Amino acid sequence: MGQKVRPTGFRVGITEEWRSRWFATRSEFRVLLMEDFKIRQFVKKRYEFAAIAKVRIDRTRDQVVVHLETARPGIIIGRKGQEVDRLKADLEDLTGRRTDVKIVEIAQPLHCAILVAEDIAQQLVRRGSFRRVVKRAIDQVMDSRAEGVKVELSGRLGGAEMSRAEKASKGSIPLSTLQKNIDYGLAEAKTTMGVIGVKVWVNR
Repeated sequence: MGQKVRPTGFRVGITEEWRSRWFATRSEFRVLLMEDFKIRQFVKKRYEFAAIAKVRIDRTRDQVVVHLETARPGIIIGRKGQEVDRLKADLEDLTGRRTDVKIVEIAQPLHCAILVAEDIAQQLVRRGSFRRVVKRAIDQVMDSRAEGVKVELSGRLGGAEMSRAEKASKGSIPLSTLQKNIDYGLAEAKTTMGVIGVKVWVNR
């Protein structure tokens, strides 16, 4: 059995903060947890190309505050903020609670592992050569002054009959050092040959 640990979950309370911040009684917990899941799913599906890295959810007794961390805030804000108002209304319909949406711009998208993984996945769907795509992504991340980056692809790479895994890394990625701010992201490239999984670790 492989001893694999998700780096973000491993660091919650040290360099990572909780993605959902609220307290619930035992009877309410299940309902609110499913609500959070539905909100995240809805936002990710609707703004597929808005480069949303994180959806943080804060709750008070009667209000839900959704923080969207994105590299392209303009897509979500829309003209004169119309898109945000529409999103607010849709989330209120989904949850049945008063909802507020706050948008946080990501200053350095290349230090965000999930955005790097999604970018690689999109290029694989567009039939880019996986070795070239990975090399370019790694070089871009290292040029943005990250301390290290690791990429792992798994699936029918290059349309091969048998699926396999390929790894590439540059710089230092000390996964067991808790004080290191290591970001992790997973994306899937749904190609005509099958699904290719993309994992990315970035040492910020």
